[in-house]
Amino acid sequence: MASPMSGTSSGSTSIQNSGGSEENLQQITDQRKRKRMVSNRESARRSRMRKQKHLDDLTAQVTLLRAENNHILMNVNTVAQLYLNIEYENSVLRAQMCELNHRLQSLNDIIINSSKINLVHYGDLDQMISGVDDFLNPLGLIHVNQPIMPSSDVFMY
Repeated sequence: MASPMSGTSSGSTSIQNSGGSEENLQQITDQRKRKRMVSNRESARRSRMRKQKHLDDLTAQVTLLRAENNHILMNVNTVAQLYLNIEYENSVLRAQMCELNHRLQSLNDIIINSSKINLVHYGDLDQMISGVDDFLNPLGLIHVNQPIMPSSDVFMY
């Protein structure tokens, strides 16, 4: 087996080796810690860069959306102004239409009253009114109310 000398020398060698291996182990641990610190710093730097890039992207998107919002707002204001102009024009046209309808009704009343007066001279009132209707409304677009003919009993009183 082993000699007593070899046992002591191997024991001292193992103590020396274990002391040296503890130093090596400490150096390896320190190297790993340094690598981890460097890696963590690099990871933190990349994380900050990603965050900064994301912030820059969001800032650019905000700028773009604000410009688009302003453009849409200008379009809405333009359309609203056009709508108000058309509403005003429409109300003017309605007022003109009412005035023209009133004038037409007055002219129709004048024609009907004058035809009643001339009934004695010109014959049947229905013929005259249909002639007036054809003259005033050749396409038949407006319906003219025809008066009720008085009976001969009304003239007796």
